[in-house]
Amino acid sequence: MKWRPIISVLICLVVLGGISSSLLSTSQIGSSSAWRKRPLHPAADILKVVAAVNREFSDSWKNADLETATPASVLAVMRRASLALHGTVPSLEEIREFGPAAQMVETTVSENDLLDRYVQYLLADRRYADYVSERFARVFVGVDTGPFLVYRRRRFQLWLSDQLFINRRYDSLCRDLISSTGVWVSDPAVNFVTATITDDSQGRPDLPKLAGRTSRAFLGMRLDCLQCHDDALGTIDLSFDGMPREALQTDFHQFAAFYSQASISLGGVQDDFRHYSYTYLGDEEDSLISPKVPFQSDLTLPAGSRRGQLATWITARQNRAFSRTAVNRVWAIIFGKPLVYPVDDIPLMGPFPPGLELLATDFSDHDYDLKRLIQIITRLDVFRISSRATFDVTSQHEHAWAVFPLVRLRPEQVAGGIGQTARVRTINADVSYSVRQQQQQDILSFVKRYGDTGEDEFEDRGGTITQRLLMMNGNFVKDRTRSSEDLNTAARIATIAEDDEDAIEMTYLCVLTRLPSETELHHFLLALKDVSPDQREPILEDLFWTLINSTEFSWNH
Repeated sequence: MKWRPIISVLICLVVLGGISSSLLSTSQIGSSSAWRKRPLHPAADILKVVAAVNREFSDSWKNADLETATPASVLAVMRRASLALHGTVPSLEEIREFGPAAQMVETTVSENDLLDRYVQYLLADRRYADYVSERFARVFVGVDTGPFLVYRRRRFQLWLSDQLFINRRYDSLCRDLISSTGVWVSDPAVNFVTATITDDSQGRPDLPKLAGRTSRAFLGMRLDCLQCHDDALGTIDLSFDGMPREALQTDFHQFAAFYSQASISLGGVQDDFRHYSYTYLGDEEDSLISPKVPFQSDLTLPAGSRRGQLATWITARQNRAFSRTAVNRVWAIIFGKPLVYPVDDIPLMGPFPPGLELLATDFSDHDYDLKRLIQIITRLDVFRISSRATFDVTSQHEHAWAVFPLVRLRPEQVAGGIGQTARVRTINADVSYSVRQQQQQDILSFVKRYGDTGEDEFEDRGGTITQRLLMMNGNFVKDRTRSSEDLNTAARIATIAEDDEDAIEMTYLCVLTRLPSETELHHFLLALKDVSPDQREPILEDLFWTLINSTEFSWNH
């Protein structure tokens, strides 16, 4: 083929020396020593918290007489961390830099050391802020685009990404969301308020919707269930410090009254002096409603706007609900399921699962540092434990986190994973702008067809026939698995792998972030035995396509 010499040259330039017989041994794909100069271990106080949380889980397993799975492989944990923090699978380049091959370069480095360094790398990359900000944006402003004249979801998400990238204090960020004033373009935090404006709201925020979103996002409570009637079924517990109390309709509307003075004009979001009135169930006339918090009313509210008062109360260090809710949502983002389910329904006074109180305390004591919290959670035994076990796994094991939970990937993770597998190099800020833009557009298009999970993205949803057909027949997968002039991974592997075993191993690492089993390797070696170069490429393309369409690829495990 006349193009093969040109293709070979280009490939050699891209991979910086090429791929040798095994990525886990001598490959130099994009390898850099920059991260090998970074500290290996988290701070000593982080390890202390990790040990304490591990003990709580260990004690709970012992008390329940539960067997636990063994530690997962480095590659398996790398895949989990990458999916959690970047929304994609590790690249071949990253596997070379942080995977088992690194231990051959640094013989004294343990597996935990490698994973600690990898998490630090993930958190330092802009992809972390971009991906996790989208996860938080869903609970803060939903997924709808809203009225363009007063709302900019994309602008809000970009601002949120900036805040996460600089690791801004989470409590400070949340206070801005609740109390900020200004125009939704120049002051993006106010989009939290303007996101609730509808055609029927006469240019003012929807107070019930805004109050409900606030209670769920920042307090882990479903106060919006009280907007029409008292809690006759006892599903909402506002008991505090041993004082039982029924949740009432008044609790919700007094909470909503904190937003009653928020107004929207040409000058943006401001606070005026309007009052809030509502006709309670059973009443014939409106009642004038003053703002009041649903619990811990003894906390002194500062002078100033009503929204400012609410923001200060919610983020007060004494308000444990705030830190618990943040921990539970970060846990859900990392594992794919929350520590307390549902993610926005945490009992005010417990009981709490192992780890929650320790993590919430550390979070508030260390200035609401999200990156520190993520480092702690990803260092825990429950995150680095295997999803496989030598014993029969029951719902009790899963509930107790005695095995790593099997969770279906979110649509954007599936799309991100497919996009990354198509390239040897990492798709980050170092690649060309056109590549990143095309990747983003392709992911958005794929997610739209695959089916967005919406705001309640931690609800358990089964796969659909449409999703399977899109994976098997859609152009997004097809274009990234067949050899082409675009020099995708399938084409590169087919061209430069030294032998069939090397090609099969690289394909498995690229798609599933693991090496093939002996059975898998033997099967595909037989398929490639004694075939011509022209026959070899289509077989490898088929292997690539098959692995992407496997159940294993679409699940976190």
